Amino acid sequence: MRTVRRHIVFSGYVQGVGFRYHAKYKAQALGLTGYVRNCPDGSVEMEAEGEEQSVYALIAAMREHVWGTVENVEIENVPVQDDRYFDIR
Repeated sequence: MRTVRRHIVFSGYVQGVGFRYHAKYKAQALGLTGYVRNCPDGSVEMEAEGEEQSVYALIAAMREHVWGTVENVEIENVPVQDDRYFDIR
């Protein structure tokens, strides 16, 4: 399988609803590394690295997050960084 890294920005009602904790839990379950953090503009930024199918499974799971509302998702390819963990920043 091919290892990829994606930079993702989720906007909508995504802060203060457990979004980052759900992202970390789901990323770890999928065997992904990277990070997730809140941004000053109210969006949530995430970088996820691992098998391409697993990265897109994480993005799909976050779009369906039941406590918030994802209105927009921006995805960008970025270089692989070989992280060891998925962190909340």
